[in-house]
Amino acid sequence: MRKSFPQAELERLLRERVVGFDRVASGGYGRVNAHWLVRLGDGRSVFVKHALTPEAEDWLQTERLVYEHVRGRFMPAYLGAHDAVLVLEDLSAADWPPPWSSQRIDLVLRMLSDVRSSAQLPGLPRLADMRSAIVGWPIVADDPGPMLSTGICSAEWLDAALPVLLRAAEEAELDGDDLLHADVRSDNLCFKEIGPVLVDWNIACIGNGDFDVAFWLPSLRLEGGPQPWDVFPDSAGLAAAVAGFFAARAGLAPPAGAPTVREFQLRQLEVALPWAARELGQASP
Repeated sequence: MRKSFPQAELERLLRERVVGFDRVASGGYGRVNAHWLVRLGDGRSVFVKHALTPEAEDWLQTERLVYEHVRGRFMPAYLGAHDAVLVLEDLSAADWPPPWSSQRIDLVLRMLSDVRSSAQLPGLPRLADMRSAIVGWPIVADDPGPMLSTGICSAEWLDAALPVLLRAAEEAELDGDDLLHADVRSDNLCFKEIGPVLVDWNIACIGNGDFDVAFWLPSLRLEGGPQPWDVFPDSAGLAAAVAGFFAARAGLAPPAGAPTVREFQLRQLEVALPWAARELGQASP
């Protein structure tokens, strides 16, 4: 991993002298990027994301594509990018949730409506083409051991519910023509006077925009928000798809660079699985 501060690269990109910088801890669960608040000679402060691995560099290129082509109040100001470096406005003074209120939740829902109606971008993957990775219930059916090791449900409950979960997740509509952020949660959004702003667009894709809402709701509930079904009363199978995403991952060993992500996925599964069961008329796990 390259860990040194990319000062020379930044000064070439911004055509301005770097006079100071501080590394900041990420609110996310990966450790494949370094984040910096950088002070420039002209008095500005900017945020810098520095990719530390080849995979992270690929993700950064997806972010760059979005920042260079998507316009909307939900986008942070984009200041430039080069190779493994991305520069955005400094949002450290913005209001980062939680806590949540009904007003804030409504603002995010309206923002996601604006996101989904943004113009499609050539080069972004389609959510439907990633169905096998998104809908995890076939993986659980092939090997239920990791999921059962979490203690989230009994083997008897899984045997009874799995056919229904498999069918619902498979029938869930993932295809569409909407822009998706695909990782909406509190550490990826903040509030400015103009409204909510979304950051970390590295897994943006095209598909059914309702997926962004469904994927957000388990983490919202964990932060004191409402039950998912109170926000999204009929997800048309997306609750089962989201639960399957977490069910296929929560019991696995942590991936390199993300030592705490499995714990967070398990906590989201603890919300998403009862949501899916409730929607499908199954007993609570």
